[in-house]
Amino acid sequence: MASQEIDALAQALSRLPGLGPRSARRVVLHLMKKRETVLQPLLRALEMVEERLKTCSTCGNIDTSDPCGICSDPRRDTRALCVVEDVSDLWALDRSRLFPGQYHVLGGRLSALDGVRPEDLNIDRLVARVAAGGIDEVVLAMNATLEGQTTAHYLAERLESYPIRLTQLAHGVPVGGELDYLDEGTLAQALRARRPVG
Repeated sequence: MASQEIDALAQALSRLPGLGPRSARRVVLHLMKKRETVLQPLLRALEMVEERLKTCSTCGNIDTSDPCGICSDPRRDTRALCVVEDVSDLWALDRSRLFPGQYHVLGGRLSALDGVRPEDLNIDRLVARVAAGGIDEVVLAMNATLEGQTTAHYLAERLESYPIRLTQLAHGVPVGGELDYLDEGTLAQALRARRPVG
């Protein structure tokens, strides 16, 4: 039987995505056995991230600097903007290294069932970025879910009066699929085959 502290650690880990109670106990056991080589470096890394974690005021990415590394990278194409639902989607797309532009994180998607309205998302900030000028293309990279497509349609309506090329990911992304779970090949094809909205 484990102590209360060890049990509390296992319970905390079990709340992470992909870890159930049994997997969390195995992780805790591994951390205990490898205290010097795994546990202590993990604790230091967690403390550093916790101290320095910031949300980018430009795009909504999570990083240790504001603006984030993507927004402050001078090699990025500032004329292309990719709109995603969540930070995990941004990271998934950026891993593919196929989109040279910048990003905008909405912080979710419209959902009548969950009570998520346009004012609950970073839509006004997106419109302000486009209205400021200098953006030629906006890629709507919403998840291929009903809510994702509803969000893309709403964004297309909000952005239609601006002189930009509005595109969205191709439907090679499976319906019901989420960007964070797709392989780089599928993401690459979806980015290459993006098409105008409407």
